[in-house]
Amino acid sequence: MSEPIHTINDIFRKVAEHDLADCLMHKIEGRYVSVSTAQLVDHVHRLATALDALGVRRGDRVGLMADNGPHWPAIDFATLAIGGVLVPIYPTLTSDQAAYVVNDCGAEVVLVQGEDRLTGLLGERSGMPNAKAFVSIGDIDSQSPETGIPTLADLLADHEPMEAGDFANRSGESGVDDLATFIYTSGTTGNPKGVKLSHGNIASNVAAALDCLDIRKGQTALSFLPLSHSFERTVDYTYFYVGLTIAYAESVQTVAQNMGEVKPHVFVSVPRVYEKVLARVRENVAKGSPLKRRLFEWAARTGREALPYRLKQQAPAGMLGLKLKLADKLVFGKLRGALGGRFEAATSGGAPLARDVAEFFWAAGIEIYEGYGLSETSPVLTVNRIGAVKLGTVGKAIEGVELQIAEDGEILAKGPNIMKGYHNLPEKTAEVIDDEGWFHTGDIGEIDDEGFLKITDRKKEIIVNAYGKNIAPAPIENALKASRFIEQAMVIGDKRKFLSALLVPDFATLQVWADGQGIDTSDREALTSHEKVRSLFEAEIADVNKNLGKYQLVNAFGLLGNEWTIETEELTPTQKIKRRIISKKYAAVIDSVYERAEAQRSG
Repeated sequence: MSEPIHTINDIFRKVAEHDLADCLMHKIEGRYVSVSTAQLVDHVHRLATALDALGVRRGDRVGLMADNGPHWPAIDFATLAIGGVLVPIYPTLTSDQAAYVVNDCGAEVVLVQGEDRLTGLLGERSGMPNAKAFVSIGDIDSQSPETGIPTLADLLADHEPMEAGDFANRSGESGVDDLATFIYTSGTTGNPKGVKLSHGNIASNVAAALDCLDIRKGQTALSFLPLSHSFERTVDYTYFYVGLTIAYAESVQTVAQNMGEVKPHVFVSVPRVYEKVLARVRENVAKGSPLKRRLFEWAARTGREALPYRLKQQAPAGMLGLKLKLADKLVFGKLRGALGGRFEAATSGGAPLARDVAEFFWAAGIEIYEGYGLSETSPVLTVNRIGAVKLGTVGKAIEGVELQIAEDGEILAKGPNIMKGYHNLPEKTAEVIDDEGWFHTGDIGEIDDEGFLKITDRKKEIIVNAYGKNIAPAPIENALKASRFIEQAMVIGDKRKFLSALLVPDFATLQVWADGQGIDTSDREALTSHEKVRSLFEAEIADVNKNLGKYQLVNAFGLLGNEWTIETEELTPTQKIKRRIISKKYAAVIDSVYERAEAQRSG
């Protein structure tokens, strides 16, 4: 790192020095278009003038409800430059949920992408008394009742760039302790909490991340996790600082296509994306010829044998080295090609990455560095890094962060990246930050002799069965999802005599199998209740149970006909399952699973 980073405004000053022709890239009418550094800087200066004209003053909140794109960092940097506080609003939230965030943070200006979102939010206007101005990111239909709302394009066209000296003075007034943003937690239970993060919180995290990530000016990064979440946003700040090109994916669904188009060197993701990639690989292999399957299995064995060398970025010698080169050429090279052909490394966070998934990618020469953190920690606490990788762990603490394990196994953290607290919730803040400044993460884990942290489960998600045994569901769920037929899983068993699981099949893989069995796949409900299909999943669960202890065994299951999604509210924006929501939504299914299992036992 060439110079110290004290605030996010320091990062923007560094961005302006890079002078890239393709600072940003985004899709317009079917093709990727570049945004230069000069264009980004011009937009930031114009928006700084516009926001100032809208009445944004130091400490005022600016809401932003939008998908990823060049508008996102422009609005972010402009808001922070004039001392405002940016409050991202997940674009997947319903109108009333978004209005709750706007009202809770007290945002006076709200920028919204999408006419439906804007109309819905304006319909909740009575619940947002502080919101004085709304701006549409994108054109508004001439027939819309919202035609009086200014657009982002209007702000850019109608305001001159803020004079350089004034901009420098305004942005220079922000210090490390000044608030930069509120990040509203995903809200797996109750209303989301506004996590208050200062410039210093985030800047310290960016500085520490720069020492861990092997990124270089001239590389291209693909950005597809929501910038509304602190993970992608903080990582993007590191890209900006170093001088990478940031290419925005059209959506999570188009990531595979967009990788082929922009050919990224690096990206970050949550485990769910890696799990889906591995599932597709297994599906394609299963559909292949016997020769193709044998070749893949041989390559996978060779990769696992060479795994100790891969983790150290070394090439094995002798026969293993020759076999690995052949496996790379015939099998693994094609996998890396599917990532665009220039892929160098990826980072995983947001939830634990199953060890078998991590081992597969590393064995294939696809480096995924797993890390750990929370919105409340800006977000990174630990990460595996080049020369210090231990699969099954989330790495070592980053610079400036201290970790310790409480008596009950909870992970505690302390450092310059720990939040200032929850907005207007002093009691909730006191529950998680103790008198000595330790932040209580709510996660259970252990630190080994080398300083690597292993996450075992969420403290609040520990299942206590009818016999008083504590059982961590996440490792069991990860083992279930290792099956190529299981897309999603949630283990149940609190106050129950035995564990069961709700399973969402990988329907693409299941359909191929069912077609081979002559089973009709047109009706998912009929498919998931078919005797042969249930027998298939019984066998998959039996394989998982072979490696589990007595109280961890999954003794019953329910098959669901629809995926859990963000839109249907079973997943958080970072793809974590909402246990309370799923348990309530599928209560009847869960009851029938246990009733059927109890009847079979008694019979």
